[in-house]
Amino acid sequence: MKEKWYQEKTKKKNGPKAERKKLKKHGGPTEEDARKRNPKAFAVQSAVRMAKTFHRSQDMKTKKHHIPLVDRTPLEPPPIVIVVVGPPKVGKSTLIRCLIKNFTRQKLGDICGPVTIVSGKKRRLTFMECNNDINTMIDLAKVADLVLMLIDASFGFEMETFEFLNICQVHGFPRIMGVLTHLDSFKNNKVLRKTKKNLKHRFWTEVYQGAKLFYLSGMVYGEYQLQEVKNLGRFISVMKFRPLVWQTSHPYVLVDRMEDLTDPELVRTDPKCDRTVSLYGYLRGTHLKNKGQVHIPGVGDFQVADVNFLPDPCALPDAQKKRALNEKERLLYAPMAGVGGVVYDKDAVYIDLPASHVNQQQMRPTTELVQSLIDTHATLDAKMAASKVSLFSGSATLEPEDIGEQKKEGLQEESVWDPNTQRERRKVVFTTEDEEDVSGSSDDEDGDSEDSDQEDQGEDDGEKNLSTFLKEARAKCVETTKTGAGAPPVKRPKLEERKGESAEVPAFADSEDDLEVSEDEEESGGEEEAGRAGDSGHCSEEDEEESDDGEEESEELCCEFSILLFLSAGGLKWKEGLQQKASDAFLRQQQAAPNLRKRVYGSVVEVDDSEDEEQELGGLFRVSRPQNSKKFQANAVDSSRFSPDASHNWELEEMLNSIRDCFVTGKWDESQDAATLLKEDGERGEAIHSDDGSSCIACDQQNSENDDDDDDQEESVVKVDDKEAMKNKRLEKKQRLKERFDSEYDDGDATYFDDLKEEMQKQAELNRAEFEDVDDETRVQYEGFRPGMYVRLEIPSLPCEFVTNFDPHYPIILGGLGSSEGNVGYLQMRLKKHRWYHRILKTRDPLILSLGWRRFQTMPLYHIEDHNGRHRLLKYTPQHMHCGASIWGPVTPQGTGFLAVQTVAGVKANFRIAATGVVLDLDKSVTVVKKLKLIGYPEKIFKNTSFIKGMFNTVLEVAKFEGASVRTVSGVRGQIKKALSTPAGAFRATFEDRLLMSDVVFLRSWFPVTIPQLYNPVTSLLLPVGQKDSWAGMRTLGQLKHDLGIRNKPNADSLYKPVVRAQRHFNRLQIPKELQKALPFKSKPKQLQPKGKTPRDLQRPSVIREPHEKKVAALLHALSTVHNYNRKKAHTLQHAKHKQFLQEKGKQEEAKLQRQKEARKKLYRAMGQADQKNQRSSLKGET
Repeated sequence: MKEKWYQEKTKKKNGPKAERKKLKKHGGPTEEDARKRNPKAFAVQSAVRMAKTFHRSQDMKTKKHHIPLVDRTPLEPPPIVIVVVGPPKVGKSTLIRCLIKNFTRQKLGDICGPVTIVSGKKRRLTFMECNNDINTMIDLAKVADLVLMLIDASFGFEMETFEFLNICQVHGFPRIMGVLTHLDSFKNNKVLRKTKKNLKHRFWTEVYQGAKLFYLSGMVYGEYQLQEVKNLGRFISVMKFRPLVWQTSHPYVLVDRMEDLTDPELVRTDPKCDRTVSLYGYLRGTHLKNKGQVHIPGVGDFQVADVNFLPDPCALPDAQKKRALNEKERLLYAPMAGVGGVVYDKDAVYIDLPASHVNQQQMRPTTELVQSLIDTHATLDAKMAASKVSLFSGSATLEPEDIGEQKKEGLQEESVWDPNTQRERRKVVFTTEDEEDVSGSSDDEDGDSEDSDQEDQGEDDGEKNLSTFLKEARAKCVETTKTGAGAPPVKRPKLEERKGESAEVPAFADSEDDLEVSEDEEESGGEEEAGRAGDSGHCSEEDEEESDDGEEESEELCCEFSILLFLSAGGLKWKEGLQQKASDAFLRQQQAAPNLRKRVYGSVVEVDDSEDEEQELGGLFRVSRPQNSKKFQANAVDSSRFSPDASHNWELEEMLNSIRDCFVTGKWDESQDAATLLKEDGERGEAIHSDDGSSCIACDQQNSENDDDDDDQEESVVKVDDKEAMKNKRLEKKQRLKERFDSEYDDGDATYFDDLKEEMQKQAELNRAEFEDVDDETRVQYEGFRPGMYVRLEIPSLPCEFVTNFDPHYPIILGGLGSSEGNVGYLQMRLKKHRWYHRILKTRDPLILSLGWRRFQTMPLYHIEDHNGRHRLLKYTPQHMHCGASIWGPVTPQGTGFLAVQTVAGVKANFRIAATGVVLDLDKSVTVVKKLKLIGYPEKIFKNTSFIKGMFNTVLEVAKFEGASVRTVSGVRGQIKKALSTPAGAFRATFEDRLLMSDVVFLRSWFPVTIPQLYNPVTSLLLPVGQKDSWAGMRTLGQLKHDLGIRNKPNADSLYKPVVRAQRHFNRLQIPKELQKALPFKSKPKQLQPKGKTPRDLQRPSVIREPHEKKVAALLHALSTVHNYNRKKAHTLQHAKHKQFLQEKGKQEEAKLQRQKEARKKLYRAMGQADQKNQRSSLKGET
């Protein structure tokens, strides 16, 4: 062990390795040093590669560019809304609890409603859990700033994840972070890595490339691992958010507290009456005006009766210089979850006790006050009546009766906040002279004798009994109080002069530690205290009023010494520095203002109490302002008396340096230099001359002979200050111009994008500075309630089901509406059926849309625009393309996205989002038309003219369609000419060709379609608890027929049946004789005579065989049959033999080829060996 220590001690500290360590320790060589040392290594190796690298870097930089928006976030932004989304049983509540514990060190039980916490010095977070209801998913996607998307890695992606992603894509994409849970279920690391990779790439496909995906590997005691939760919390704390268009253009409130303000008597008499409710939450988005209109998703549109802003229940910490929050600033505010402590309302105070599982002592310091208030069994008056107090150690206790008597004598109190103990303390203020005698009614002579007796007694045993000494001091002194913010009250009584002992001032403090003050602190504040405590002995007008014994002024001067009390080492330190204290007392006597009226007139006029300069505060406390009193003005400094100034020793170098800058030879600032001031005075036409060529500029002229000189001096100083301000202003202007010039000509990287960002930044600063110095009450009147305020909205006429069926697990959102967004009208949209939805959508089928803040049911008409601008009605949506849609719904700004679902009730096995789209127009300018075919039949045919019947019913209808184009089924085109008198509705039409009576004539026209005016808001929040996901509106026609068991009777003309067509007989073609003559012979009709019967003599007679001939013919037939069979059999055998021969021949050929191949290999091997041998021999030099 000793050898090892010796080796470590004597290890070599030089060499290449040690040099490298030293370089690494001191920062090491930088890239610039290496570039200077070896410039060729950093030269361009390939121009093509450098160009590609440059282009790629520029592309990456350009991809990060976004259209800059004006930053409208207030100085105290509202909490960031973090929505935790995922399928059931994936760990949403557990993750929220872990994050809350990570930020606030507190545990939370049930997650109900929004949970707001302070996560840092400038950031607050609001967590909201999103359940599996599609209504909740739609509502929270509109207000979310950050989405934590939980994915069960052991199961994979579920449909809820993709549904929420598509909802976010429509309503403005917030920041999304994926979190993989249940990773501890994988036992094989290879499978775990492969699963992570697949899920990550699929998540990137849906969100964006490089989206953040966190992994929660496992759980420890029912919670996620601490380090993983901490990393997730760090990412949340530093994340930046881009403002979304809909959120920044509309005010909205995520409600975290709800109170019913309805009269209980009215509720008792009519339980179904409309309710008046106050809703609380942080205002987000843009400014909110009072008396506006809001929409509550799931309830409806309402008018706001009143809006107020309240103190922030979860305020940011005041001090911004520290790195972390202390325990008191780790706030947690969740009223719906039973956390929040004392909640202050506009007209009430609500006390909310914590749950039993919350640690009250460490986590909830404010709860002790609340608990003590509730546990109180006696009133405050009773406690005060039974209380006793002792002012000094060893003194008698004071009862409430004694305190009442002392109050009559002028004992008052003042409330002072003590920052050390963090509580409000009652400070005693003495306004009259306290007497030792309780009765306070002694005569003048008795008072004199008692004073002398108390003096003698104090000289004898002042060191023995401290309390007796303090009582004597209190009887002889006039107390003055020095009140300071946060400082304990100190009383400084004044006593008559004593021989042989130094007086001491009793300091009243809350503890013995406060009394043990160092000598340096008291000496530093000694001059200020002495100026107030000392007195010259000339009884002033105020002193005459305050003295109770009324004794006459003695002719001799009495020196009063301030009493300084020091308690240290068990003894008194009042004997130290007696000479210095006597000198200070004499100086105070010379500097104190005498009572001139007393000296001249010999008496003092009583001052009326109404002219008392002491100002009352709240009828209880008084503030002494001596500078406003007549005595202070009358008894000013006597300039006729010489005041020796022994406090400054002018022999010291420090004292000389302190006044050196008062003269021209001193070191002045540039703006206060004597040469500069003389030059400026010379410019104004003022000349300053001196006999000896030097001038002295006084810093402060106290003994001026007249007021005109002072006024001139003040005016000159003001002019100098104005010139200095103008000079600074010009310098700032030049600096700004120089910076602008440098930015335009020197900075080559500045682009239009940078200029646009700078312009937006200036606009944001201008917006902040406009109302920066205005109080909140005034700002609200001008600009409304700004985002970040905690507001209270009072809404009347809410349905009673909103209160009775209130469930904190479902979010309540107050979305502000614009000036025209409260109206209902026609909307034109562009819509596309979602590619994952399994059915096409049918026109006039009710559809639930999420548009803006609202969720409502309507009946859309689908149409498509033809090449000629006609909007043709579609019966169904196209499969893979957009189409137009016209609805009757709330007026929403153009460009607003929407999504459509067929139903919001329950959880379907398939994908629930049916379609997505965007609003195009807000009026009825688009006319949707549908095709209409009118059918008629020929009545009479005249060459190319025909009379048509059955298409119209009256002559007026025919007149409307005069000149319209008609067509037959066979394709002959025509035109309507004129109506006929009989039959009614018949008309004359001309055609391209002559019609047949079997032809069918039809007219193709377009008929305008009216849009159904259906607007049915989804009122899911009014349903009972547990049934809020079962809202069912209007059913489709197919659902109605299915539920009612109705089957349509098919149309007979629409059924498929076999087509039976009778054979048609056409007339012969008649060719005129003149035309036949002109035709060639080939095309001429042939006039052939039909063949007659063959005459009998030309007919061939039939042959009748003899019996022998029959036998011979039968024998020949048999022989030929046998021959043919044998020949066929031989041919089959020959074919089989030839096939076998060919197979054998093929085998022989293969064997022959194999032999040839082997021979070639053998030959090539021998030739190769010979070549190698020749090469080796040639290398060796052999011939």
